[in-house]
Amino acid sequence: MSVLTRDEAQTRAQFLDVQRYRIELDLTTGGEDTFASRTAIHFTARTAGDTFVELKPATLRSVTLDGQPLDPETLTENRLALPHLTAGPHELHVDAVMNYSHTGEGLHRFTDPADGETYTYTQLFMEDVQRVFAAFDQPDLKAAFDLTVKAPDGWKVLANGITEQQADGRWKAATTPLISTYLVALAAGPWHSVTTEHAGLPFGLHCRRSLAPHLDADADELFEITRQCYDRYHEKFDEPYPFDSYDQAFVPEFNAGAMENPGLVTFRDEFVYRSAVTDTERQTRAMVIAHEMAHMWFGDLVTLQWWDDIWLNESFAEYMGYQTLTEATRFSDTWVDFGIARKAWGYDADQRPTTHPVAPAPDAVPDTASAMLNFDGISYAKGASALRQLVAWLGEKDFLAGINTHFERHKFANATLADFIDSLASTTDRDVHAWARQWLGTTGVDTLTPTVTEADGNWHLTVTQHGERPHRLTVGAYDRDINDGRHLVLRERFDIDVPQTTHAARTTDAAETSDAPRGEATTARPGRRPALLVLNDHDLTYAKVRLDDTSAETALRSLAGVPDALTRAVLWNTLRDMVRDGELPPAAYLETARAHLAEEADLAVVQGVLTFAGTQIANRYLAAADRPAALALLTDLTRALLRRTEDGSNPGLRLTAVRHFIDAAAQPDTIRGWLDDGSVPGGPELDPELRWRILTRLAVLGATDDKEIAAALAADPSATGEEGAARCRAALPTPAAKEAAWTAMFQSDTLSNYLFTATAQGFWQPEQADILQPYVTRYYQDAVPLAARRGPAIAEAAGRYAFPAPVVDADAVHLGETCLDRTDLLPALRRKLADQVDDLRRALTVRS
Repeated sequence: MSVLTRDEAQTRAQFLDVQRYRIELDLTTGGEDTFASRTAIHFTARTAGDTFVELKPATLRSVTLDGQPLDPETLTENRLALPHLTAGPHELHVDAVMNYSHTGEGLHRFTDPADGETYTYTQLFMEDVQRVFAAFDQPDLKAAFDLTVKAPDGWKVLANGITEQQADGRWKAATTPLISTYLVALAAGPWHSVTTEHAGLPFGLHCRRSLAPHLDADADELFEITRQCYDRYHEKFDEPYPFDSYDQAFVPEFNAGAMENPGLVTFRDEFVYRSAVTDTERQTRAMVIAHEMAHMWFGDLVTLQWWDDIWLNESFAEYMGYQTLTEATRFSDTWVDFGIARKAWGYDADQRPTTHPVAPAPDAVPDTASAMLNFDGISYAKGASALRQLVAWLGEKDFLAGINTHFERHKFANATLADFIDSLASTTDRDVHAWARQWLGTTGVDTLTPTVTEADGNWHLTVTQHGERPHRLTVGAYDRDINDGRHLVLRERFDIDVPQTTHAARTTDAAETSDAPRGEATTARPGRRPALLVLNDHDLTYAKVRLDDTSAETALRSLAGVPDALTRAVLWNTLRDMVRDGELPPAAYLETARAHLAEEADLAVVQGVLTFAGTQIANRYLAAADRPAALALLTDLTRALLRRTEDGSNPGLRLTAVRHFIDAAAQPDTIRGWLDDGSVPGGPELDPELRWRILTRLAVLGATDDKEIAAALAADPSATGEEGAARCRAALPTPAAKEAAWTAMFQSDTLSNYLFTATAQGFWQPEQADILQPYVTRYYQDAVPLAARRGPAIAEAAGRYAFPAPVVDADAVHLGETCLDRTDLLPALRRKLADQVDDLRRALTVRS
C-alpha cells in the first residue's frame, strides 16, 4: 500500500477544493465478509493537472469522472489516478465492494457470542477511511458529508449527525459541517440506547444489547459527567458546541480508549463495567469523556493541517480533560492519577532512543506511516504536562484567551502549531514563541536536583537544572509533626523559577547575587532546614526530581506521613525514577512499599505503586532467584491492605488489594479456595473479572486445565469470557498449550485484535522460563511476516503484548537488536520493538 507523503498532501491541497461527499453504504449484501460502498465526490480543480483518490476495495466495480467511465484496472495499490483534470468543478463516482475488518480498522464487524447479535462501527483515523469509501484522504481537505446506510431490519444507525430511518429502510444522516475525512463516523447494529436532552441538544449513550443492564446502571453517572463537562467547556470557550447532537457509543474490540468523531464519540466498551471497579477507574472513564469532548473544539472544529501536529490535538485534550474534570465534577483529585500513571508513561517514552520532540519538525513526519508512531506518552502525557507548565507560566486567563482566539481564527478549517502559538502570543506580552522552542522542540527529561545548606539562621536551597528547559515549580518544605514523628506537616510552599541552562541564572534570594552558576536557581529561607524538601510539589512541571540526602532519608522513613496525595505521588515517582536509573535498588523500593503503602489513603497511588512493583520490579528488574521473595513481600503487603479494609470502609482499596494478591500468588491454595467458594472472605463476591483473573493465575501455576477453562467459558459465554478463556489457555505451562497459542497468534490469522491480545497476554509468564525459551527466537522469525500480512493494528499488538518481555538477558537483547537491523519491518512493529529492546537493556542495567 502506498502511504501518503506530506509533500503529496501539500500538492493536492493546493490543487483541489473538495466541497461534498455523498456516501451510500449497503450492509445487507455481502454476508459476513463484505459490504457495498458507493461514493460521489464533488470537488474543484484550481488548475489543470493530475491527482489521485484513495480506496482499498475488495472489488472496484466501476468509476466515472464527470459522467465518463474510468478503467478500474488503473487502481494501483490504494490509489486511483485522476489524470488530465481541467480547471473547474468535477464529480467523481466510485462503486466498490469493501471488506469488513476484524482488527479495529475501517468498518469493524463483531458478532457478540453472548446473544449472536452483530455490530459494526468505523475507525477511520489516519488512513483507514479508504477501507470504507473512496476519499481524498488527508486532514486539510475538509468537506461536508452526506451519509446513507442500508442496514438489516432491527438495526439502528448512528452517525456524526442526527439520523432518520427512511421509508425504504435506509438511514440518512444529517449533512455534516466541514470536517476531515478521518472524522466521518458510523455505528450500525441493534444498539441498546439511553437518551436525554441537554442545552437543546440530544444526548445518547449506546452499547451492545448484552451490556444493556450495565449501561443502564451507570447511565445517570455518565450523563452527569457529560453535562458537567459540556457546561464547563461552554464557560471556557466562546465558540459554542459546533455539531447537532452528542452521542457516545461503547463499541466492541476498539483499539484505542476512544475516538473523537464529531457528534459520535466511540469508546471501548470495557468502559461499560460488567464487574466491580474502583473509583479511580470511574475517574479514568470520566477523564476519557472529558478528553474526547475537548476534541469537539480542538481537533474537530479546528483540525491539524498535517499529522506532525497530532500532539497538539491529544495534548490539549489530555490537559483539558484532567483540568475540567477537577473543576467541574466530583473527581477533584485527577492530577494525582495523572502524576503517578499517565506522567510516568511520558517519562518512560522520553528516555528511549525513539523519543521525539512534543512537536516534531515537519521533516520528521514525512508520511502517514511515520505519523502513526507518534501516538505515545510524549504526544499525550508529556504534551499535557508541557501545557500545564505553560498555564502555570502564562496564567490561565491569557491561556484561555489565546485558545478562544485560535478557535475564532480557524473554525471549521485547519491550523498548524505556528498558528496556535501566534494565537497565544496575541493575548500576552510573554515570549510564547521562545517557550515553544524550549519546551516543544526538544527531547528528553530534565532532572532537577536540590542542594541544601544552613548558615546565619537561614537555610539555603540551590536547584540545579540538568537539561534544557526553564521550569516554574513549587517547592514544599515539611517538618516532622512534634506530636507524632511518623507524620509530616507543611511548613511552607513557595514558587521558584529555574532558568534554561543556556541563560543567565535567576534567583529568588532576598539578597540576589550575580555570580550564581548557569542553570541554577537559589533561595534563602529563615530557620532550620526542613526534614523533607520536595521540588515540584504541585507537579506543575515535567522533570525528574531528586532528593537531598536528608529528604531521601525522611521520605523512605515517613512517606505515608506526607499530608498531600499529590506530593506523595511526586515522591513515589521520584523513587520509581531512581530505580529505573539504577540509583535505588529495586528491593529498597519494595521495602518502602511494604513500610508505607498499607497506610496510603489515595487509591491512585496504591494502584500505581503496586503495578510498578509487580509488573516491573518483580517481573523484570529482579533476577529470577529474587522473584519469589518479591512476590512474598507483595502478598504480605496486599494481606495488610485486606486486613485494613475488613470493615467495608474502602471497597475500592479492598478490590485493588484482592486483584494484586491474586497476581502475586505463588501458591494456588488461597485463590483456589476463593474461586471454589465464589467470594473472598469478608468480600467481595467474585464477579466475572475476578473469576477470570484467578483462573488465569491458576493456569500460570499449573493448577487448572482445559476442562475447567471450558466450564468457566460456558458459565460466561460473553466476549470478555472468550478473551478470558484464550488468556487462560495460553497461560497453561504445557508444550501443547504453548504451541496451540503460538499457532493461533502467528500462523492462523483468524484471531480478532482482542483475541490476539488476550492470547499474547497469557503466553509469556516469568514462572515458565524453561518452556518458553525456544519461543524467544521464534518470536523474531514470526512477528515480522505477521505484521506484513495483518497490518499496523496487529503489528502494534504483536510488539506490545506478544513480545518476550519476561526474558531479560543479553541474548534476548542481541536477538532484538539483530531484528531491528532488518529493512523489511513494518514501521508500527519497528517502533514497538525498538522500545521493548531498550526496556530490556534498562532491565539488565537495573539488575546489575
